[in-house]
Amino acid sequence: MDLETPLRQLLSNLGLDLYDLELARGTLSVTVTKDGGVDLELLTKANRTISEWLDENDPIPGHYTLDVASPGLERRLRTPAHFASTVGEVVTLRELCENEPTRRLEGPVVSADATSVTLDDAQHGLVRVLIENVERARTVFKWGGEAKPTPSRGKPSAARAKDTPARTKKSSPTSKKG
Repeated sequence: MDLETPLRQLLSNLGLDLYDLELARGTLSVTVTKDGGVDLELLTKANRTISEWLDENDPIPGHYTLDVASPGLERRLRTPAHFASTVGEVVTLRELCENEPTRRLEGPVVSADATSVTLDDAQHGLVRVLIENVERARTVFKWGGEAKPTPSRGKPSAARAKDTPARTKKSSPTSKKG
């Protein structure tokens, strides 16, 4: 039975998109997304809704575990649609090469189509990889960002000096006890 179509519809009713669906080693993994992110309450609703549908329709024989999650900051890439959605983003991937060691690549995705992904690897330049040869791939999240330049301590910047009135230190009277 096709699980993708009914699950896509169930999730759409909750305002979610189906990002990935995989049944492996006794676990049905359903990965969902939403513009602006997915919170715990929505994940709980999705889990409950999918679980009820699975109980009613029983499309998977035997025992399995349902896992509903968001893809996270560094999301896994498996399908042509996943790669197409990352054009311009930095990804890391392991390419299986015949008669050669596995090649590790990292760089921004330049293009992606139904069969391949092209990325600009720092070491190898533009590299086209067949999606069927990708052992593992994920987006790369860079923590923080570029540090913003700050004015040196104790010296106001020229812009701040113009906009801020000069301050004078008020002297306070001191009393001496004798």
